[in-house]
Amino acid sequence: MSITTTNPCVILESARGYETLHLKDKLLSDSREIFLTEEVNAASCDSLITQLMYLSRAEPEKEITFYINSPGGSVTDGLAVYDVIRLIDAPVKTVCMGTCASMGAILFLAGDKREMMEHGRIMVHDPAFGGNHDIGGKKPHQIQSELNDLNRCRESLAKIISERTGKSLEEVYQVTANDTYFSAPEAIAFGLATNMIRKGGN
Repeated sequence: MSITTTNPCVILESARGYETLHLKDKLLSDSREIFLTEEVNAASCDSLITQLMYLSRAEPEKEITFYINSPGGSVTDGLAVYDVIRLIDAPVKTVCMGTCASMGAILFLAGDKREMMEHGRIMVHDPAFGGNHDIGGKKPHQIQSELNDLNRCRESLAKIISERTGKSLEEVYQVTANDTYFSAPEAIAFGLATNMIRKGGN
């Protein structure tokens, strides 16, 4: 048996010869575990939606565990995953390992059970224009339209944080005005997480 590291898989020798078993596929089928360990974008979210829908339809009463370690990314793509998690029949538990930042934090909030590893961090902030955004050459009404869209996005994300934590919108806007990091105990106190994972029990 050997294990590759770039695309985690196990190469097994059997009577039929060598077989390649992708570890994420094994965890998906055997343990109902899925992972986001990259940016939130169209490709990663398409994969997540497919996995979530498959697992929910296969066994709608069984819990799905969603592990997240992500710097965030596309709000539109991330909200598509958030909506699917909230709509499917299967319950979803989210687990923060490493850092759940920006849209990664919003996806973490989609779970009814929201667990953090001991050294996990959550970062929330207001949305911003992407790094490739350029207002050069645009007319004032075009700039204002884009700003209005950004403010609507800010309101939508703040409402999600408010609903999932029980905090008022005013409290949410205070912490999202800048990049605000929460350790596991801080996230639990604020209502972002429900508990912390420790060896031997919570």
